Amino acid sequence: MKRRVLIVDDDAMLCDALAVAVRQMGYEPDMAGSLQEGLTKARAEDYDVVVLDVLLPDGSGLDNLSKFQACASAPEVIILTGACDADGAELAIRSGAWGYIAKPPTLSKIRLPIQRAIEHHQGRQKVLPLGLKRSGIIGDSRAVQTCLDLVAQAAASMAATLITGDTGTGKELFARAIHDNSARASAPFVVVDCAALPDKLVESELFGYERGAFTGADRRFEGLIRQAHNGTLFLDEIGELPLAVQKAFLRVLQDGRFRPVGGAKEVASDFRLVVATNRDLDALVAAGAFRQDLLFRVRSMTVTLPRLAERAGDIALLCRHFVARQSRLRGAPEKRISPDYMEAMELYSWPGNVREMIHAVEHSLAAGMNDPVLVPAHLPTNIRVSLARSALPTHARQGGTLAAANAELLPLRQVRLQAVCQVESRYLKELLSATAGDMGKACALSGLSRPRLYALLKKHRVD
Repeated sequence: MKRRVLIVDDDAMLCDALAVAVRQMGYEPDMAGSLQEGLTKARAEDYDVVVLDVLLPDGSGLDNLSKFQACASAPEVIILTGACDADGAELAIRSGAWGYIAKPPTLSKIRLPIQRAIEHHQGRQKVLPLGLKRSGIIGDSRAVQTCLDLVAQAAASMAATLITGDTGTGKELFARAIHDNSARASAPFVVVDCAALPDKLVESELFGYERGAFTGADRRFEGLIRQAHNGTLFLDEIGELPLAVQKAFLRVLQDGRFRPVGGAKEVASDFRLVVATNRDLDALVAAGAFRQDLLFRVRSMTVTLPRLAERAGDIALLCRHFVARQSRLRGAPEKRISPDYMEAMELYSWPGNVREMIHAVEHSLAAGMNDPVLVPAHLPTNIRVSLARSALPTHARQGGTLAAANAELLPLRQVRLQAVCQVESRYLKELLSATAGDMGKACALSGLSRPRLYALLKKHRVD
């Protein structure tokens, strides 16, 4: 079967030139002059690669990248970007694009990215095993499938893997999935919560200690690194690891050996490393709070987990799963879910991600103890308040009245989206004003990663 490439660009001459190059490579080109035409073709037919322009008459290719990736053939996407747009190139890669081609493209610049993308697309279809153990991961969205592809790749190698994502996105579940699908699945999976370890005990917990090594050491302790021998060591919130311990841990990664506190001999440990963080490690390196050489060692592979709000279609699936699971744990009949309850779950922004949803379901089941059906009134108060406020037009939230506005009511989903956009846009402008446009300070103050901040600035057209 001939491999197919879809070119989405409103420049007819450029489309023709790219099509000639694609045909010369032995592939079959197809063209679309607008975003909507491109999406229609990508959804109706199978393509291995989509070459997508950023600026299109009816929208941004970058903003709609995930829609092309979500098509049935799951094509690789190559972004066409301006030659001087370094931020656009970075954002394309961070957003999941296979690569980018700078305009104006030359034949040599076109051939290799397309060839490599097609080879990757063919190989990716073979990498993800049908029997991949999900280890509790729920979701069928394109965003989750992309992460599962990376889990399969990481599990098949010994490369150190960094899992990033907001709090509550399920970083430990994905770390366990990497372990469960690896050759070390039968060996220990040792979890270390770096944020929960007291500074004075980090070294002794990781490396272990001999009896009498310090006050209170009345027995020998093997240490978590040694406990992970032949298995997987998962360091959660590695950004909280003290600098002094980072240096010692780097030596463990280099030599596979370490000395327990108070010990006379070195101990060996052969482990596979998976780490996770919700912080921007590059910003921590710039601030001198994280070692750059350690970052290089732990970031051989990266899995970036999506926020729950970005997992299209997964909210209803997760909601039903958690209701059923919590009902079983309570030993109670499974409650039905009303349509308006599910609508409320899908409208809420879930700043706490999956973890917050679990708590919301637990609260709902407790609040609706004697009711056979879950309704919005059973949700936690903060969620109901948030939904109520976002349902009102802006002037009403600022103290006006609906009667005074004499305006036609919009659909709830549209009003909510408008409200979120207005709040985000205002916050970004105030953030840049407070930091005088210093992106490093803006990331540190907002808690956003640099790619996420750039994406929001682009989305709201904030200069």
